[in-house]
Amino acid sequence: QVQLVESGGGLVQPGGSLRLSCAASGTIFSIYGMGWYRQAPGKERELVADIASGGSTRYTDSVKGRFTISRDNAKNTVYLQMNSLKPEDTAVYYCNADLRMSILSTRREYWGQGTPVTVSS
Repeated sequence: QVQLVESGGGLVQPGGSLRLSCAASGTIFSIYGMGWYRQAPGKERELVADIASGGSTRYTDSVKGRFTISRDNAKNTVYLQMNSLKPEDTAVYYCNADLRMSILSTRREYWGQGTPVTVSS
């Protein structure tokens, strides 16, 4: 079994900052990509940022220059530092990991339960 547990969401004023964390635990052989998605009310889930095992990153255009994704491979943890937050960043943020449980298993994606982020004055 694999679990992804997110933390760090909450209510913040426009212009503020939050740091999300997501720790993967359980039977894990290797983690490839890790990422953050978000889903706002009435909208589809979208990729916010992801990071490969080697450290290369991608960001959706709306967060470039404001958000930074990073990972600690020793702790199986991915982070999302969010600065200069805007009301349009309000959403439930989900952690995603592409991993293999054992050398014999196939790669598959796992999701966290989501952590809400609300940007409002």
